Amino acid sequence: MLGKKRRISRIVKNGRSVILPMDHGITKPEKGIENVDRVVKEVQEYIDAVVVHKGVAKHSAVLAEMDAALIIHLSASTAHAKDPNDKRIVTSVEKAIALGADAVSVHINVGSKTEADQIEKVGMISETCDDYGIPLLAMMYPRGSIEVNTETVRHAARIGYELGADILKVPYVQRFEEVVNVCDIPVVVAGGSKGSEEEFLRRVHDALTRGASGVAAGRNVFNSDQPVRIAKTLHMLVHGNAPLEEVVKYERSMVVG
Repeated sequence: MLGKKRRISRIVKNGRSVILPMDHGITKPEKGIENVDRVVKEVQEYIDAVVVHKGVAKHSAVLAEMDAALIIHLSASTAHAKDPNDKRIVTSVEKAIALGADAVSVHINVGSKTEADQIEKVGMISETCDDYGIPLLAMMYPRGSIEVNTETVRHAARIGYELGADILKVPYVQRFEEVVNVCDIPVVVAGGSKGSEEEFLRRVHDALTRGASGVAAGRNVFNSDQPVRIAKTLHMLVHGNAPLEEVVKYERSMVVG
């Protein structure tokens, strides 16, 4: 599929990608996500793609002009829901295309009470994506009744692969190579909650050395008081193949107290 290959090449460059998810506002407004345009404008030099919901895309003054690829997120839930793990489809592949998307993304919580419904929907969405030549990023998370470990993340990744995803986003686990080895498509490691920046960079580096194709980090970037600094360090790791200690040294030198 030429169209899909061309669009994937905008997101995954030479086998590597830095993706900035900023789809968190429906779950709950996070620090730093109040003005998506401001953050994207600041960091766009260092990212390959940004993930947003349709409303953000509709009202953005920056997304249309940025060099990074646009990924429209199709699923959502809120922190106030009876079951926040119950992700619902809130827009369509067709709408994403109308908004100029280079790809779409869907979040699936494996092990949640509504796992079956989520799996069914992403299976159908993957077919629509194939019809239009639009890449599908599947965010695969063990949630609900199962814990996050190498085996459950490996299984979640394989589910996304089997359902027809083109790129996978999964949580970091040790022995990340066991996750990558069950999928012959790009697998990017999730950034997770905001925490120690040095520990975050070490996790990303470890995943890259074990076969990850890049990183999809939102909160560790936009929650930061210096998102450009974090985005640049990720770019150094992912695209520059910079040694970890060099990146950590740069990160420390650029911290503004």
